[in-house]
Amino acid sequence: MARVSAERLTFAHPGVTVFADLGFTLSPGLTLVRGGDGRGKTTLLRLLAGELAPTGGTLSRRVGSLWWEQPGEPAHDAVVAREWLAERQAHFAGWRVDVAEALVEAFGLGEHLGKRMEMLSAGSRRKVGLVGAAASGATLTLLDTPWAALDARSARVLDELLAEAADDEARLWVVADHERPASLADVTWAGCIDLGD
Repeated sequence: MARVSAERLTFAHPGVTVFADLGFTLSPGLTLVRGGDGRGKTTLLRLLAGELAPTGGTLSRRVGSLWWEQPGEPAHDAVVAREWLAERQAHFAGWRVDVAEALVEAFGLGEHLGKRMEMLSAGSRRKVGLVGAAASGATLTLLDTPWAALDARSARVLDELLAEAADDEARLWVVADHERPASLADVTWAGCIDLGD
């Protein structure tokens, strides 16, 4: 069983404390990292991913697999979307082909998978990433402002995906955004890490 917990977790740059003394334990299901601009949402996700080390306190991570992929980064520009997904499929032993295929259809991505990432809109690149996140089976799945740049139809698909994630008893899903989405008002969240406004 995956477990992630923190005690007095602090991250600071010289002269600037991003956040301090955070304490939490992540449980299976859906956790929100909420905060205003510049309050450290992405920084906290990077800490959870192991990309950064805390400057204070402790962070304990015991996870089988991690999804923290950024298809919007320029490094992926020349990669064909279908190949980008295939590379991730090869990396994740629990990859669900059926989930990937269903989401490709739901997001209307079929006609775009043969294009290089640089040819896709920001929203389409985000949708490719969401397909991978859902299909990966990753024990810890980190999503940074996942609704950004999505059209209304795709936002509803994401809502349905995360509503199912909230009931997941094996995977930890962590979503960072400015506020708790009104579209998920009826969902039972496993937790909320509030970084303030």
